Amino acid sequence: MPETMTAMRMHRAGQPLRREIITRPEPTESEVLVRVRACGVCRTDLHVFDGDLRNPKLPLILGHEVVGEVVEAGIATESFAPGQRVGMPWLGRTCGVCPDCRAGRENLCPHARFTGYQLDGGYAEYAKVDHRFCLPMDDSGPVENAAPLLCAGLIGYRSLRKAGDARRIGLYGFGAAAHIVAQVAVWEGREVFAFTRDGDTAAQDLARKLGCVWTGPSTEAPPEPLDAAILFAPVGALVPAALRAVRPAGRVVCAGIHMSDIPSFPYEILWMEREIVSVANLTRADGLEFLELAPRIPVQTNVTPYRLEEANRALEDLRAGNFSGAAVLKMD
Repeated sequence: MPETMTAMRMHRAGQPLRREIITRPEPTESEVLVRVRACGVCRTDLHVFDGDLRNPKLPLILGHEVVGEVVEAGIATESFAPGQRVGMPWLGRTCGVCPDCRAGRENLCPHARFTGYQLDGGYAEYAKVDHRFCLPMDDSGPVENAAPLLCAGLIGYRSLRKAGDARRIGLYGFGAAAHIVAQVAVWEGREVFAFTRDGDTAAQDLARKLGCVWTGPSTEAPPEPLDAAILFAPVGALVPAALRAVRPAGRVVCAGIHMSDIPSFPYEILWMEREIVSVANLTRADGLEFLELAPRIPVQTNVTPYRLEEANRALEDLRAGNFSGAAVLKMD
């Protein structure tokens, strides 16, 4: 096994990632060393890259939608076998003892550390992960199609659960997360309304293909009131639009880790017991539950592959909306 590896590293916010040959990480007794086979390119990566999420570890290897094979496991990690397919999600470590952790809300742990932000992630040939946050994965499909499940899928799934038993659901921003959660919602018998950028016919075509009952621009009102709306687009101005689209007692779920400021809006569109809630991170329970469910639906991901050294182009294509679904770095 080589002692070095290729990685795309961030040294400063806003500056292109550098392709570097660095020392391969060595796992501790409680960690798993993973040979990365694919890593999704998530909008959160773009927020870290742009400096919207402050104080990242530097230099940093981005990437938290990591799918790979176990190479080596520490002596405290007997549940993982060499060659096993595993995933590394955004949540990389928690304290386990704070009130939130003890109450099953580890996603809110004030001492949490996140993959591809405060811990090195998957824009590299190898990565290491705390065995407690290493998720077993079904190995029946291509690795590049599995990668978006690790964040787009998990955050989408948690957001859908936050929407409760809503039958009519609007998805604002039909990208990586929305195209996954739409399949889960349709499988559960819900009606899905897809809101896209103006003129984004590719996203609208994908939404219809996945079973959405209506598609249209985010500036347009749906043909009937929604029970809930989930905002994946990090655009604060969509919050008032979504409030207008939901019925009394409807809920607007803000799924992004970062969002532009929400503009002021008249109280009347919040009145009648409408709610605005946010989704923060994920839990291991979310991961285990969703990754068991996804193959049964089965969830199909629409991916655009890039080579590891094309990570900068993948980030800029994500920013520009140059593909439908998700971008994935696929290792040789």
